[in-house]
Amino acid sequence: MRRHLFPLLAALTLATPALALDTETGPVRIEPVVQGLNDPWSFAFLPGGGLLVTEKGGRLLHITAEGSQVVEGAPEVVTSGQGGLLDVLVPRDFAETRQIYLTHSKRQDGGAGTALAVGRLSEDGARLEDTQVIFEIAEGTSGGRHFGSRLAEGPDGMLYMSVGDRGDRPAAQDLSRHNGSVLRLNRDGSVPEDNPFVSQDGAQPEIWSYGHRNAQGMAVDAQGRVWVNEHGAQGGDEVNLIEKGANFGWPVISYGRHYSGATIGEGTEKEGMKQPVHYWDPSIAPSGMAFHSGTGRSGWQGNAFVGSLKFDYIARLAGDPLAEVEKIESPETKRVRDVREGPNGGVWFLSEDNGTLYRMVPE
Repeated sequence: MRRHLFPLLAALTLATPALALDTETGPVRIEPVVQGLNDPWSFAFLPGGGLLVTEKGGRLLHITAEGSQVVEGAPEVVTSGQGGLLDVLVPRDFAETRQIYLTHSKRQDGGAGTALAVGRLSEDGARLEDTQVIFEIAEGTSGGRHFGSRLAEGPDGMLYMSVGDRGDRPAAQDLSRHNGSVLRLNRDGSVPEDNPFVSQDGAQPEIWSYGHRNAQGMAVDAQGRVWVNEHGAQGGDEVNLIEKGANFGWPVISYGRHYSGATIGEGTEKEGMKQPVHYWDPSIAPSGMAFHSGTGRSGWQGNAFVGSLKFDYIARLAGDPLAEVEKIESPETKRVRDVREGPNGGVWFLSEDNGTLYRMVPE
């Protein structure tokens, strides 16, 4: 497949014209960086320029100013429904370790489940070496829904990973299963000794928080706090500030309804269950999340940017508590699957429908 590639960190005249757009914090320019992607799911920046892009069908792409190549050695995936090759994380110590982390749907007894693999990117960026699966959820299930699958590196150096409920709602309240949780793992996939359920009989020790439906966005803010956004059912998409051992309520409490119109669980609140910081009703189908440092535009400092798969926009959230304050919409923001802050500022995002990675930079 021919790919249209542009230098990643430098300005130039683009083959496809940039779009000028007014936003509430000032004008921006939206530029295509990589086009011709097939069902893209995530991307991550490499030190010194270049980036990695995952395609749900199983391809990991290494993009540089000189061109693109398929990285050999990515884990084998099950491409079923929402499953496939999903998130990619380049850890802070990549220059020393060259490690790359990838979440994916893995074949298991009973169907498939969310898994985490790690490998070392070769010096020429052409392959992952010594790739191995270092974690997979305890029980595979049939169907292609709700793999979750976002990753973040916490300030403590631990890996945080979301796992969806796999369409099995009660499992999100069952600590004997990983479904519907945010996990906390050591870099080798082992269990940190200070995880909240390490000493609880029958509980999966990797669980950090639970009661989630399907978190497809995760980000760490400037204070080192881990946040997720997650899909509700019909209404009730949430932004949650993750806390150790916390129960976020799904499916006992929710601000949405079942697709049939029936009520969910016991209402919107229950003692011992956390409230979302922000929720959307109707659902926007959030995916991807990034906090901005303010580089290049001070009005973005501390703001969160979240992609909408359903309504084709980027939500800007600000304030305390965090809440949506702006919808950034253009033909480029169709089914925004992932969002990141660029190395020199700006907001970079993947449009699934356009098959394109864009950067949005202040004028």
